[in-house]
Amino acid sequence: MTVSLGSFTFQCGETVPEFEVAYETYGEFEGDNAVLVCHALTGSQHVASGAREAEGTAGQARAWWDDVVGPGKAIDTNEYFVVCANVPGSCYGTTGPASENPEGEPWGTDFPAVTVGDWTRAQRQLLDELGVGRLHAVVGGSVGGMNALDWAKRYPDDVHRVAAVATAARLDAQCLGLDAVARRAITTDPDWQGGDYYGDEGPTDGLALARQLGHLMYLSKDSMERKFGRRSAGREGGRDRFPSDPAGGFFPYREVESYLDYNASKFTERFDANSYLYLTRAMDDYDLANGYESDADALAAFTGEALVMSFTGDWHFTVEQSHDLEAAFEDADVPVTHRVVDSDHGHDAFLVEPENVGPPLRSFLDSGVSTDGGHAPVHNSLFPG
Repeated sequence: MTVSLGSFTFQCGETVPEFEVAYETYGEFEGDNAVLVCHALTGSQHVASGAREAEGTAGQARAWWDDVVGPGKAIDTNEYFVVCANVPGSCYGTTGPASENPEGEPWGTDFPAVTVGDWTRAQRQLLDELGVGRLHAVVGGSVGGMNALDWAKRYPDDVHRVAAVATAARLDAQCLGLDAVARRAITTDPDWQGGDYYGDEGPTDGLALARQLGHLMYLSKDSMERKFGRRSAGREGGRDRFPSDPAGGFFPYREVESYLDYNASKFTERFDANSYLYLTRAMDDYDLANGYESDADALAAFTGEALVMSFTGDWHFTVEQSHDLEAAFEDADVPVTHRVVDSDHGHDAFLVEPENVGPPLRSFLDSGVSTDGGHAPVHNSLFPG
């Protein structure tokens, strides 16, 4: 589904005269049971199967949290009215660089600069259109967790509970650097054409490289060793064959290369390169404390409760960064639980370990902050059945 918000002015000061937001809803609205789910960097509004009147998402971005959102699941759509909106600057129906400008041409890089704050403001306007006032909860993972934190900062009276999963108050220097390299892979691809590539093939090689860097950021050393090791993929034809490699292939094409090549190829079929540039810039720019003296000051007006969830194998958004978030909530006198999940899956754990993510999330949505302190690692054995 798509709704027009009319004219929308971005934080950079530029305005899009006709701004649309694509969204999906699940469950029935009962006045005080709305839960906003914020998607990660290249996700979509298609958070789960069974969306009401879903349009245009099949084959674009799968139901990315289908094991967490749905009837009887952690975010129970029998109980909660779930809304997920595609963020400004993306390419799954919400207005972004690939959308038409007033002259009927793609915006390209003339599209206004986008921030996480713009995502939050667009979501607030969407919810107004849907008749949703105060939210029961906002839940988000990765940069979607930054989006959730921004709700506590920007609209502290509009949300009762905030769940920030595998995220941080800001990116560290290493992740900023990797994102910069990923963007340069796109912008140095000759087919990028300064962002004016629509109608042509576009910078598929650059976008593929950017996505491969992303995959390396999302996996841990342990998970990569377990999945790939140094094994050969069992076939020849790796795209980066060494020039002096004899016919028949002297150097192996390894499983890790095959995995990266396959996933990058699939990604370039579904995602827009300019959107990748815009959304990574928004993530890099986000700083919870911006405009305040500290993270705690930014959260001081929030009167609800918070859940912070981190994963031991995640080096993209670390457990230490989540401890800092927990401390910021505590300093702001916000009741908070920090769940540390013992995992070697890396950053992707919040997507691929629903058995670990679901139970603490369900408990938090239903009952609020745990009275047990919430600091013990989460193991499967703690949540039988």
